[in-house]
Amino acid sequence: MIEVRDLTKTYGRVHAVQDVTFTASPGRVTGLVGLNGSGKSTTLRILLGLSRATRGAALINGKRYRDLRHPLRQVGAVLEQGLAHPGQTGYSHLVTQALLSGTSRDRVKELLDFVGLDAAASKRTGDYSLGMRQRLSVATALLGEPDVLVLDEAANGLDPAGMAWLRGVLRRHAADGGTVLISSHLLNDLEQVADDVVIIGQGRVLHTGRLDALIGGTRLRVRCGDPARLWAAFEHYGATVAADGQVLLVSGLTAENVGDLALHLQVPLYELVTETTHLEDVFLSLAEAP
Repeated sequence: MIEVRDLTKTYGRVHAVQDVTFTASPGRVTGLVGLNGSGKSTTLRILLGLSRATRGAALINGKRYRDLRHPLRQVGAVLEQGLAHPGQTGYSHLVTQALLSGTSRDRVKELLDFVGLDAAASKRTGDYSLGMRQRLSVATALLGEPDVLVLDEAANGLDPAGMAWLRGVLRRHAADGGTVLISSHLLNDLEQVADDVVIIGQGRVLHTGRLDALIGGTRLRVRCGDPARLWAAFEHYGATVAADGQVLLVSGLTAENVGDLALHLQVPLYELVTETTHLEDVFLSLAEAP
């Protein structure tokens, strides 16, 4: 389990993160979302003991990373590209990491097969593509069979098949009772794997909670000959209405309701489309709010 409590990190007068609080629970995938510079990477670096908090705490299974007895066997992390020495082969890199974490070398071959790098095991990592390096990073994170996975932009460089493979890895880890915290700017992909979401903006938590409670709602996009008249009619029948130029965005009515009202008022309809709310829509509305 991951617990972040009132986490604050300052550089002089600049607050990189301020009073950030959230949890990532076992058996669930938690997505961490924010614009560049929002505080995501700072939060993850503090969580993994790479930076010290000014105030607050970031705990893994109730302890700070540096207080874990066998951290590499409790936490697997994918934080950045190029952690492997470019002159090492993929196999040699994983053997080195296995020795550092106290893991059997037998697991190296197993993981190379698992991440799809068995054919490239003897190649220098400097000759790997970006997607191959990401797969090697995932293999490194899984070496110690940790309960907790922390991944920062782990889908970078993966093709669609690779992203589907990664989603499967994370879902299986959570299904087995593990904890997954993943940050990503690929919101449509994150929407397919996350159970919970934490949205950060300007160093503060803007939203935290279940993803299915945040997205999936519908609204109607209505373009018509007399927007003002229909707007008043929609609100009279309890709808929530907003405008995007000459287009009305209507929540609380069905397409049939809108069609019947327009016909009754003899207002011509030029467009009537049902839109589903996605994570990207919610994120942009929160992140761009003043």
